[in-house]
Amino acid sequence: MPQTPHAERHFTASETVRDIVIGMSDGLTVPFALAAGLSGAVEATGIIVTAGLAEVAAGAIAMGLGGYLAARTDAEHFASERAREERETEEMPEAEAAEVAAVLKSYGLADGQVAAVVASIRADKTRWVDFMMRFELGLEEPDPRRARDSALTIAASYVAGGMIPLAPYFVLRPVHTALAASVAVTLLALLVFGYVKGRFTTARPLRSAWQTVAVGGLAATAAFAIAKLIG
Repeated sequence: MPQTPHAERHFTASETVRDIVIGMSDGLTVPFALAAGLSGAVEATGIIVTAGLAEVAAGAIAMGLGGYLAARTDAEHFASERAREERETEEMPEAEAAEVAAVLKSYGLADGQVAAVVASIRADKTRWVDFMMRFELGLEEPDPRRARDSALTIAASYVAGGMIPLAPYFVLRPVHTALAASVAVTLLALLVFGYVKGRFTTARPLRSAWQTVAVGGLAATAAFAIAKLIG
């Protein structure tokens, strides 16, 4: 009987999705709260647009730089740990071989099998260090383009998210009308974004959607209320 080939499909873009989530979630929430807060204090949409665009620009740069530095730190940490493992395989090979054996035994290999596998791994120094990095330290070599890509993805996501709550202020002159439209489109965007994020990161996308809406709504409500009280 012919058999259908087994094809596994795994999601492999988790780092990119994480960057989009970081940038988009802050981009939707922070400018939304700022615009709502200013709407409670001023009557000119021009001021809100100017302040909002300034915040989006500053936020995108800051978030992108944060993503860049985080990715660079990961790469430097990996390089440092790999250099240490390379030294240890040279200076204390028996101790490192014992660590390889301990890892293999933790996967259920018998002593006789362990000895053969350890000898095979030790025969290739690069493979030996690779094994220690992955199975002893749990580290994968970062993509050399990761820092740049992370910075650009986070910054672009922040700008994309930040323009949504500001868009009504470009076309609607009465502040309260623009605020109402901003609330409607941003909460809808938060709902959709939270659902999509939940589809990738959790097994309960609807809960993720409502949690995202609640966080954004509370932030905007607090900013509006504080501006009204101060004003």
